[in-house]
Amino acid sequence: MRRYGAALLLLLSGAAVLRISLFSDLYLRYVQAGLRMYLVVSGVVLVVLGVLAAVRATTRTYAHEHTPEDDQGDQGHDHTRTPRIAWLLAVPAAALLLFPPPALGSYSAEREAAQRAAQGVGTFPALPSGNPVELTLGQFTSRAIYDSGRSLSGRTVRMTGFVTRGDNGTWYLARLLITCCAADASTYKIRIKGADAPVNDTWVTVTGTWHPKGKLGSEEAWPPVLDAASVKTVKQPDNPYERR
Repeated sequence: MRRYGAALLLLLSGAAVLRISLFSDLYLRYVQAGLRMYLVVSGVVLVVLGVLAAVRATTRTYAHEHTPEDDQGDQGHDHTRTPRIAWLLAVPAAALLLFPPPALGSYSAEREAAQRAAQGVGTFPALPSGNPVELTLGQFTSRAIYDSGRSLSGRTVRMTGFVTRGDNGTWYLARLLITCCAADASTYKIRIKGADAPVNDTWVTVTGTWHPKGKLGSEEAWPPVLDAASVKTVKQPDNPYERR
């Protein structure tokens, strides 16, 4: 069995990568959509290498079994076997194949420091006509903190994100932005007022109006606040991360 260790590890790793990238959209939990092809190619390469390693191990086994005993030399020292420590690689590969970890959620959002340096206050383009206006959390945050034209005033907006709780019964609508992969995730977070908090990590669509707070461009203006008119539980989007 140990002769086939390298082949099994390669096949398991390749299958796990293909499982989340080729046969499902689970890869979106960890990386940007544009990296899908690289994952698929990597998975295929790992599977091909695994097959070649299995063929090579089979060939070597056949050769040893058909070599006269007196010509086998160092038969007791089989260098084709996989080191025991290498089997540790099977744990994350098997986990990814059988139980893919969920997308980042409230725990990651809560670790984000509540510090936003002023990035320059200015005017923003007018919002589309009609209410409610569909916005991302990033769009709402930028306008709430930096828009000197107050384009959010008097408008009803609708946004989707997951729930994260704060102190003293406060709760937030949050979403994570990734530039490349989940390791570089940053948080958009909006405090929700006027509605009871759902369970942590529940995905909801919130409709409401902007509640002005603090001086534009200051840390006091962050996180922005929304007076909720309705909170509706929804299914987690295929791509759980904020789009730019």
